[in-house]
Amino acid sequence: MSDVAYEPVIGLEIHVQLATRTKMFCGCELTFGEPPNTRTCPVCLGLPGALPVPNAEAIHYGLMIGMAFGSELAPRSVFHRKNYFYPDLPKGYQISQYDEPLCRGGRLGDVRIHRVHIEEDAAKLVHAGESGRLHGSEASIVDFNRGGTPLAEIVTEPDLRSAEHAADWLRLLRATLRALGVSDVNMEEGSLRCDANVSLRPKGSTELGTKTELKNMNSFRFIERGIKAEIARQEAILRAGGQVEQETLHFDPRTEQLTSLRSKEEAHDYRYFPEPDLPPIEITQEMLDRARAAMPELPADRADRFERELGLNADSARLLAFRTELGDFFEAAIAAGKDGEVKPQAVANWITNELVSRLGADADPAGSNVTPEALAKLVALVGARKVTQNAARQVLDKLVADGGDPERIVEAEGLAAVGGADELAPIVQKALEANPDVVEKLRAGDMKPIGVIVGFVMRETKGRADGAEVNRLVREQLGL
Repeated sequence: MSDVAYEPVIGLEIHVQLATRTKMFCGCELTFGEPPNTRTCPVCLGLPGALPVPNAEAIHYGLMIGMAFGSELAPRSVFHRKNYFYPDLPKGYQISQYDEPLCRGGRLGDVRIHRVHIEEDAAKLVHAGESGRLHGSEASIVDFNRGGTPLAEIVTEPDLRSAEHAADWLRLLRATLRALGVSDVNMEEGSLRCDANVSLRPKGSTELGTKTELKNMNSFRFIERGIKAEIARQEAILRAGGQVEQETLHFDPRTEQLTSLRSKEEAHDYRYFPEPDLPPIEITQEMLDRARAAMPELPADRADRFERELGLNADSARLLAFRTELGDFFEAAIAAGKDGEVKPQAVANWITNELVSRLGADADPAGSNVTPEALAKLVALVGARKVTQNAARQVLDKLVADGGDPERIVEAEGLAAVGGADELAPIVQKALEANPDVVEKLRAGDMKPIGVIVGFVMRETKGRADGAEVNRLVREQLGL
């Protein structure tokens, strides 16, 4: 067995379904969940004599993606026929782009972009399984509704070095595409699908190993687990003295098993040639100006602004910026708070730690009973020590359930903080008298057991005592 330390080298190919109204080369409307084969026409079915017409909005979205990456935008882009035969490809070829793609180069975060090109999607094979047996054989049908859907294929350079790195970068990509408005990037519906090219090489080496491709992964967890499994498989082969074969693999997330689909094709296997029914796309200054005018603030820029201007820590800034709905709610809460009454980091903490845990990881707070104004008021009450953290959590529970005004909830539920020395001093004295062993340790300079006294006071006040004031009174009454 080899004791060489190996390094993973990972590149991604991402297919993004573009949010156009119609398909890439015909006028069929794009909808999800329609009955099979109800969104078709002679063009997307590949019937003889039908001619494609490019979707201008898909080109516009492609230019926006390229601008977001800082890519080189082609002044002239050509569509090609990518020839292969499969039941979900009625024409026997896919209209894609080969050596003259719409965008080249660029980067997103710490990963370089190789290219972005526009193409049409294939149809969808539906396997009926045991319930669909016809004349004793298992049946499969083809749903052509998806065939012809406009896609942007984003190909990265092999800059990723772990499964976790790949999943984290894909979250940034999804947030960026969502902010651009070019796709709903709904992975469950197949709007964002990812293939991963994985290879191993000895650490310190600059040569690339033999790569394999994991196909059509559609969740971050799926992607991370699949890449980890393939890294482990390749490492076992290399340590046993074997050689990794170039092939296309499928990872089953239920069984954690990798199975071979086919040997990996090269570009020449597809016999690309220019699409004779489509002229080259000439990118005009007007098209570039329109795309540039549509560019929003991107998630990476928003995260940087949150850190630089609002003083958020990096983790909070990334989480709020990469989830647009959370970032929008955060900024609305900051705007609703009075100057100096709410600290941005405190608002961020209440959204990411408390509100998200109550609403659910994927919920949009804008659709909840909690308004940005209410959250800002609650954070201000905590900051002014008018309510304790524990009491504020109870207020937030009420807001999530029924909405309302935090100050009125505090008053109605009797949750105002007990912070005055006159009110707390007798309770602190009672706690000290009830715990003479703790008092002895405190007088000896061991402050660790002070939590016992604080806990006693919290129970007596039902969590409404100001912890800092309790600590001060303990020291005062013991002469520490």
